[in-house]
Amino acid sequence: MTDTKTLADSAANSDPAIGLRAVLALRRLHERLEAVQVSNARRQGWSWQAIADSLEVSKQAVHKKYNRKAR
Repeated sequence: MTDTKTLADSAANSDPAIGLRAVLALRRLHERLEAVQVSNARRQGWSWQAIADSLEVSKQAVHKKYNRKAR
């Protein structure tokens, strides 16, 4: 697995093919990490509002994205 420093360096590459692949990999990593931490927060009793505030998004956005009951 490529480390995040290598991905960040690749994202700044002047070759768009390399840079865009790195951006995609970083986006996927971000999504996985966010999902893990939202799940951790909910298990520890955090409200949707507290999670939203931490992520600087609306409560509705985080609830829609991660509420398993709605799925």
